[in-house]
This record gives sequence, structure tokens and C-alpha cells, in this order.
Amino acid sequence: MSFAALARLQQGLAALSADHLERRRAVLEGPQGAHVTINGQDAVSFCSNDYLGLAADPAIVRAAHGALDQCGVGAGAAHLISGHHRFHHDFEDAFARFVGKSAALLFSTGYMANLAVVTALVGRHGEVFADKLNHASLVDAAQLAGGHFTRYRHGDLAQLEGQLAASRAQERLIVSDLVFSMDGDVVSVDALLDLAERYDAWLYLDDAHGFGVLNGGRGGLTERARASDRVIYLATLGKAAGVSGAAVAAHQTVIDWLVQKARPYIYTTASPPVLAACLLESLRQIEGGDARRARLQQHVAQLRTGLADLKRGTLMPSATPIQPLVVGANAEAVRLSQALRERGLRVPAIRTPTVPANTARLRITLSSAHAADDVARLVDALHALS
Repeated sequence: MSFAALARLQQGLAALSADHLERRRAVLEGPQGAHVTINGQDAVSFCSNDYLGLAADPAIVRAAHGALDQCGVGAGAAHLISGHHRFHHDFEDAFARFVGKSAALLFSTGYMANLAVVTALVGRHGEVFADKLNHASLVDAAQLAGGHFTRYRHGDLAQLEGQLAASRAQERLIVSDLVFSMDGDVVSVDALLDLAERYDAWLYLDDAHGFGVLNGGRGGLTERARASDRVIYLATLGKAAGVSGAAVAAHQTVIDWLVQKARPYIYTTASPPVLAACLLESLRQIEGGDARRARLQQHVAQLRTGLADLKRGTLMPSATPIQPLVVGANAEAVRLSQALRERGLRVPAIRTPTVPANTARLRITLSSAHAADDVARLVDALHALS
């Protein structure tokens, strides 16, 4: 008997492959790092978010080993039952102090954190205002919140102000990536805060790619934003922090509300407490990580200088470890990515719908764990292929 629904999925997969949009998982063998083995091939990796080289840092590995005898592996319950371990609690306190907020809440993933915050703060009488290039998790969260969902052109704060002025919502929430993951640009935090204050809105900033890297590792918040009760700050902890999860920092009242109302927090088993123990050590490494951050910025400068006269492709303006090289067509991005892979260099091709049509790109991500020779090798290969 034929199964029409299954056949439609097969046709859809074939269409994705024909359009150079099919995604495949590669298998990492061994630890994450600047030099990896993937699918049996040794390569220099320019495709991870391990910006400070902490994913396999010996101090964090030792923290994991040391914690296992104290906490075991699984949390065994939700946070509000019996799964909230001392390691979770201590990390939340330390994170809040580090980023300059009064309280914090630890989540298993950044995706869950975004769903939790937006849906807990905005109901059917509220309105979410979102940059069009926000991460998919913020888009999904806004749609699930049940209120109005209004998007503004990327970085267009004049359009945002007009939308805020026209809003009659009881609750207004401005949500934005702080460092945009596909372009590498940084939002104007204080300009967004000006609008939030003028129109009595919350400001929620997702700093997935700035935490650990910007402002001595404390992330992209300005001092004014740290002091503002209306600013809610998210940092994901599987990127520069090198571990897993996400933390939300805000006024104590906001955190208390999330504990009571954030469904993705309440109705899930807590993350393994050993990960929180690792995060405590990671936070210490980030706080003392000026040398790592300086080395990372040297790599950014080296790459940008080396690719300034590249014949094919445009390097987007970015001072962050995210360095997008726009090449245009999906097929061209895939071709270049494959050609680099054959040279032992892994750089992912980012295609539609993740980025707009005709802006397919190589998304180069740098780490302090890279050596200058690694960056030079990538620059030489890109010139040879252009």
C-alpha cells in the first residue's frame, strides 16, 4: 500500500538536494578544538563556536572529574522537585555577579531559555518587537507567546520606534540578538534601551556570541544596560564558555517570575549538575581570559587583512570571531566549502533559508586555540580557490 505522506517527504528531500540545501551531519571523533578529526579526516576547524578554546580545556575537564563523585551524572528531577543541585545554585549566583545583574537562572539550552523568557513575559495582550535577523529560537518564542508579533528591518531603529509608538499592547518586549550569528555585527544596546525606556518596554538581549568574548568576557551589555531593571540578558554556555546550557540574568523579580511561570524551565529535568560544576570553572577561565581574547582579536585582524583583496567573495564587516564571506549562490558556497575540506580546512556553507537568497556564505569562525599558521593556511587556500 502506498503512503502518500512519506512519498511527499522523499520528494521534499530530493528537492533540497537538487537546490544544494541538503544538510548532513559530520561525525566528530575526539575532543572539540582548532584541530579535529571529522569523518575520519584530520582538519583545521573554522566551524565551531569554541571561541576561547575552552571546550576541551584541561582545567574544565578536571572540574568534571572532580564533580562526578559528588553529584553523579543525571539530575534525576526537575529543578522545582529535587533536581536543583548546589552546583546549579552556585553557578547562578556567580554568573549574576559576573555580568552585573541581581539574579540569574540556568537553563539546559539557549533555545529553551528564549522560549521560557518570551512566553513567560508576554501573553495574548502583549506584543513582541523583533529584529528580522534574530535567531530562530527568538522567532519561535514570539510566535508561541500568543500576542502580537512585530518585526523590524535589521538594525532599523527608526522603524522600531514607529512600531512601538503605534502599539497599544499592555506588555511590550523588544528582543534582539546582541551579536548576530550569521553576519557578525553587534547591536546598539544603548539605542535599544533608549527606545525601551521611552515606550515602557522590556529589553531582552540574546548574547549567544558575545559572552566570554566582549568587554573582558562579561558580554555585550553596556554599564547602563547592566544597571537597568528593564534589561534581561541571556548568555549561552556552549560557545565561548565551552560547556552547555544558557543563563538568563535580570532583576530578582524577573527571575522569581520565571521560576513560577517559565514552562520550559518548570517542566523538564534539570541539566546534569556536573555541567554546572564545569561552568563554574569555565567562568573562572573567562574572567582571567584576557590573553585568550587578545589572541582571538589578533586572528580576526590577520584574517581580515589577508582576505582584503580576495577576488571572489565579500567579507562582511565584523570585529567578532564570526567572519562571514558572502559568495552569493548556494552552489558556489557548497563548492568552496567542499574544496576547502579537501585541503583539510573545515568551513561551513551557510545557505537559504538561514540567510537571504543570493547571500550564501562561508561562515568562518575563529578561536583563540588557532595558531597564526592555521589562519594563514586558510587565507592562502581561499586565494587559491578564488
